[in-house]
Amino acid sequence: MKAEILKIANEFGVWAVASLAIIVVAIQAVMFTKLANNTANKIGMEKSICKKAFRTGLVTAIGPSVAVFIVMVGMMSVIGGPISWLRLSIIGSAPTELTAAKVGAEAAGVSFGGADYGLNALATSWWTMALNGAGWLLVVGLFTHKLENIRQKVGGNDIKWLAVLSGAAMLGVFGYLNSGDVVKGGGNLVAVIMGAISMMLLIKIAEKVPKLKEYTLGIAMLIGMTAAILFS
Repeated sequence: MKAEILKIANEFGVWAVASLAIIVVAIQAVMFTKLANNTANKIGMEKSICKKAFRTGLVTAIGPSVAVFIVMVGMMSVIGGPISWLRLSIIGSAPTELTAAKVGAEAAGVSFGGADYGLNALATSWWTMALNGAGWLLVVGLFTHKLENIRQKVGGNDIKWLAVLSGAAMLGVFGYLNSGDVVKGGGNLVAVIMGAISMMLLIKIAEKVPKLKEYTLGIAMLIGMTAAILFS
């Protein structure tokens, strides 16, 4: 039964439809890059700064991308390659997408990837993943243009205060996300500890080797994931 479900999930038509969304994402990436370069030219920003920022983002994305890729391979064996590729390309949150797929299976009354995971369960997982991400897209489309006004009201046009507020918000978000991993223990705890230690050491090293500074986050992520695999 599982082989038959995967055959349907991996049909050419599904790949074709999924690829349309991926093409849109790729086009957006190119457009945003061009827009950023054009804006940099208008404000007189040096090309070297733009290239450095691009490299930093590129390297920093390696760590999260590896984690997403690993989860995607596992999901492909249950819900098929096209939908796994589509969901993790436009959303990028492996835990969220995997949870949505599991919730869909449970809603259909079966276990995710189990022997009783049939065509109806597959369809329910697909719909659950799609609806789960639809809310985010609606909020972004309807309220993004209002966020700048909110930011100005909260920050009171004080640049320093806005910087502190933004930093505190990011620390809170990542602290909350990591708290769950710390409680779970095992590989999650190892990844958090080793990633934090690596980041502190790399920052110190980067003070003496400035060229390393833009790569510290990506390297720390890779060290954390590698340590989790080796010592958990």
